[in-house]
Amino acid sequence: MSPPSQRSDEPQGNRRDLRNLWALRHYLWDYRGRVGLALLALVAAKGANVAVPLVLKDVVDALDTGAAALGIPVFLLAAYGALRLAGTGFTQVRDILFARVRHRAMRRLTVRTLAHLHELSLRFHLERKTGAISSDLQRGASSLSTLLNYMAFSILPVAVEFLLVLGILLVSYSWVFAAAVGVAVAVYIGFTVALSNWRLSERLAANRLESEANNQAVESLVNYETVKYFGNEGHELRRTDDTLADWEQMAVRSQTSLSLLNLGQGAIVAMGVTGVLVLAADGVRGGWLSLGDLVAVNALLLQLFMPLNFLGTVYRQTRYALADMDRLVQLLQEAPEVTDAPDARPLQVSRGEVRFDKVDFAYQPERPILRDVSFTVPPGAKVAVVGPSGAGKSTLVRLLFRFFDVTGGAIRIDGQDLREVPRDSLRRQIAIVPQDTVLFNETLYYNIAYAREGATPEEVAEAARVAHLEDFIASLPEGYDTLVGERGLKLSGGEKQRVAIARAVLKNAPIMVFDEATSSLDTQAEQGILSALREAAADHTTLAIAHRLSTIVDADRILVMAHGEIIESGTHRELIAAGGEYARLWRIQQEEEEALG
Repeated sequence: MSPPSQRSDEPQGNRRDLRNLWALRHYLWDYRGRVGLALLALVAAKGANVAVPLVLKDVVDALDTGAAALGIPVFLLAAYGALRLAGTGFTQVRDILFARVRHRAMRRLTVRTLAHLHELSLRFHLERKTGAISSDLQRGASSLSTLLNYMAFSILPVAVEFLLVLGILLVSYSWVFAAAVGVAVAVYIGFTVALSNWRLSERLAANRLESEANNQAVESLVNYETVKYFGNEGHELRRTDDTLADWEQMAVRSQTSLSLLNLGQGAIVAMGVTGVLVLAADGVRGGWLSLGDLVAVNALLLQLFMPLNFLGTVYRQTRYALADMDRLVQLLQEAPEVTDAPDARPLQVSRGEVRFDKVDFAYQPERPILRDVSFTVPPGAKVAVVGPSGAGKSTLVRLLFRFFDVTGGAIRIDGQDLREVPRDSLRRQIAIVPQDTVLFNETLYYNIAYAREGATPEEVAEAARVAHLEDFIASLPEGYDTLVGERGLKLSGGEKQRVAIARAVLKNAPIMVFDEATSSLDTQAEQGILSALREAAADHTTLAIAHRLSTIVDADRILVMAHGEIIESGTHRELIAAGGEYARLWRIQQEEEEALG
């Protein structure tokens, strides 16, 4: 993978950096009182630090002349120590005051980003790379902390100290001293900025390669079973290693250029300090400066150039933090595809009627999925949808949950258009047993109780009983406290679906959706679960997506879909008698079951 060239849109990049910096104001404004006190402590600390060389000058002059009484140097030395202590003390007060600002900002940004990710539509999450987003989120939160620290307590302190030193040199010595220091600092900053900007492309490339490698590694672990099925451990390792090889190349180039930058900075500092000290030494030789002045100028320069030397690192890290944060800012600017209407009112479910009214839908305009789909699920009735893969059955469920909005027609519950109600209000009224049950790496109890916050242990146990989970849980040494593993890896497919059924039962919503709810169960277990599902669905409006036709023979109405359209509709008996597509599918499945014995 070839590294990217230096950005050609530098003005746009600079504007983007300024925009990202401007975004930080929210995190500082909430603690403006604490930030203000921290800045006062900062100014006090720098004032004390700059006063130290001036006191040191008086000490040296007093000792050099020999005319001072013994008490004077002792007093000055005490003042010197007090100023040193004051500088350290005010610095620690500053850090204490700002600690909560920094950590609260990291916390708020992380929570805000997570909330935004939850707000984004299903399409984004189907296309996302989890590992890369995880890296971007981690680096983005860290970059916010870095920016707050560097901008408030590295760049600003150096600027304050530079102005104080420049003022002292200009007032107490000569404009030549101030000009020499100003030129040295200007050359130093110009060199640092120019070379750091050149190095930024390597950093950006290294970040992208690191995110890609991390995503590849995470995906290979998430798909552990698939990797093992095909014996592709070597392929996964080679793929990650190839990306890391490119990352290594960029990292080495970055480190090499860093060494060149440090060497140049050191040369500029050395020449600047040497030049000013030559001027001071000439002043001492000429008699218009004292030995104490030479010591004071040297101390002021060291005090200035030591943090200025660190400023090079601060600038680089600030630019890198801005680059890291930019990816997170772009993520936060990702617009949700599905949003609530400004005047949305909570969904009121009195009867539970679900109506699809001439619904059209397409993930891409050129590839329609649903065409003029109309049907009604009466209150308390069970309507099943069957058909081959790709017919659009699961899309009905996604539209019902408003993971996507219809592109034509409308879906209504008790006459209310789903686009006119808040999504959270809608989803509280629907319980689902999905085909692919994904569990949290928590306990069985946590995963069942997840359906309804605040559910009592008795309610959780009853839901497990309805889902025929109680015997399985009783057989486990840790019972409900058993960890299920990442994505429920420690449970079988049937056990995971039973947990999903228990969740749906516990939620006790007026509308229930079964999306291939028994696809991972054997025939014997299926019959027990079907009985439980019938009990759970009693007096509930139920939409069932089915592959096994035997699971929906009791449905009040069965819809047969093909190519995004409803081609047949009726009860099981009516459809068998019609001898159409449903009858054909029924006959094929019956023959398959007989062949399996």
